[in-house]
Amino acid sequence: MITRRSVLGGALAAAGLPLLAPGAAAGGEACAAGAPRRAPDPVPPAFTTAMPVPPVLRPLSSTGGVDVYELTIRKAEARILPGFATDVLTYDGHFPGPVIRARSGRRVLVRHHNGLHMPVSVHLHGGNVAPPSDGNPMDVFAPGTARTYAYTNRQPHASLWFHDHAHHMEAEHVYRGLSGGYLLTDDLEQGLPLPKGRYDVPVTIRDARFDERGQLAYTMGDRNRTTLLANGRPTPYFQVAARKYRFRLLNGSNLRLFSLSLSDGTPLTQIGSDGGLLERPVAVPVLPLSPGERADVVIDFSRHPVGTRLVLVNTGPGRPEQVGKVLRFDVVRTADDPSRVPRVLRTLPPAAALPEAAVTRHIELSMDEDGRPDPRGFVNGRMFDPDRVDTTVAFGSSEIWNVTNANKRAPHNFHVHLVQFRVLERGGRPAGPTEAGLKDTVRVMPGETVKLHMTFGGFRGDYVYHCHMLDHSAMGMMATFRVR
Repeated sequence: MITRRSVLGGALAAAGLPLLAPGAAAGGEACAAGAPRRAPDPVPPAFTTAMPVPPVLRPLSSTGGVDVYELTIRKAEARILPGFATDVLTYDGHFPGPVIRARSGRRVLVRHHNGLHMPVSVHLHGGNVAPPSDGNPMDVFAPGTARTYAYTNRQPHASLWFHDHAHHMEAEHVYRGLSGGYLLTDDLEQGLPLPKGRYDVPVTIRDARFDERGQLAYTMGDRNRTTLLANGRPTPYFQVAARKYRFRLLNGSNLRLFSLSLSDGTPLTQIGSDGGLLERPVAVPVLPLSPGERADVVIDFSRHPVGTRLVLVNTGPGRPEQVGKVLRFDVVRTADDPSRVPRVLRTLPPAAALPEAAVTRHIELSMDEDGRPDPRGFVNGRMFDPDRVDTTVAFGSSEIWNVTNANKRAPHNFHVHLVQFRVLERGGRPAGPTEAGLKDTVRVMPGETVKLHMTFGGFRGDYVYHCHMLDHSAMGMMATFRVR
C-alpha cells in the first residue's frame, strides 16, 4: 500500500497538482498539521451568480438497443468565481460534470479517454454493474489510454452519478471536478405526472476552498472548505416559474454533511432517494444529506407570487454565516403546470417481506482520533489492502449488515458497490420514511449503528464497500467483498 501510494503521489506531482496531504484530526474535517494559514477567499457575495443546469450528453450512436458515448477526461479552466479562471479536472471539459440520461433495459457504452497525467477509474455510483465496468479503485487505466465501460441498466429507475475512484486519488480528483450525473429512468417513472423536461433539474451541492488566485485548494481533511457551490457556482440564484419543479439533489462534497430546508419554513416534498422513488412522497422540514447521497424533492413555487425569493438553507455543521445559505430560488414568471405528485409513487416490499437473510455481519468503521498528522481509516480494524478479500457472499443471497461508527467524534457514511439496500433500523429504531426506499449510501453518526438488508444479485466478482466521505476512504476506510 505504501508503494502504491508513493507511485500515485508521483503521478499527481507530475501533473502539476498538489500531492495528497493527509492530516485530518478527530472529526475528519480538521486542517492538516503544518498547513498554511488560509488566505481570504476571492468569493463573491451570495446570490450574485446564476446557477447553470448541467448539459445532457447526446450519444454518438443509438443503434441496436445500445447508446454509445465517448468522453475525454482532461484538465480545463472553469469560470467558477467572477474574474478568475480556475483549473479543474473534467469529463469532456464540463464543470459541473455532464449528465447521461439512460433507460432501464437499454445498454449504455461509455468510452473514456484518459487525457490526464495520472491513472483514473470511473465508478457508476449506485449501478448494478459487472466487475470490469464497476470502477474498482485498483482497476485504473493509464494516461494516454482509453477504457470502455458497459452498463446493462438491469435495474429500476434511479438518480445515479459517476465519479473517479482511483485509490489514494479519488478524494482529490472528485474535489477538482471528476463527477457527473447518470439519470436512469423506466416506464414506471415516465408514467407518473411528475415535473419533466426543463422542470426536472439536477443540482449537485458541495463545498470548496479557493486560494487568493481563485484556484481550488486541496488538503485532505480540510475544515476550511466553506464556500458552497451549487452546480459549480458559489451560493448562486436560480430563476424559476411559479409552478412545481423536481430537483435531483446530490451531495457531491468529500466530507460535508448538509441539513437542507427552505427559508420560509415550507417542508420539502421528498419523492426519491439513492435508488429511485420512495413509495409515497414525504414532507420533510429538514433534509439531511451526507456525501454521495441523493434526494429527489419537489418544490411548488406556485404558492409564491412572482418576485418571491426563497433560499435553500443549510443548518448542518459549520458557521451559519459561512455555510448557512446554499441556493436562492427567484420566482420570475408564471407558467402552466400539468404536473402533480401522486399519493403513491411505487410499490416496494415491506421489511417483513424481504428475502430471509442467510448471514448477519457486523461492519465497524473507524479512524484515528488522537490528533496524529497522518490519520488512518479502518474497516473492522484493518486498512484497505487490495490483495485481501474481506468478505465473501453467495450470489443471489440476502444478508443483514449492521454497520457501526466506532468513533466518538468523526461522522462517517457507508457505501457499497453493486447493490441497492434497504435501511431497516437506525440506532435500534425502524428507519424513517425518507430512508424507506432503495439506498446505496447511508450516514452513520458517531456511536451509531444502522441495520441494512441487501441482496447480492446481478453479477459475480470483487467489489468494495467504504466510507463515502472520500477523504476517509483515501485514508484506508475501505474493504473488498467477493460475490461467488
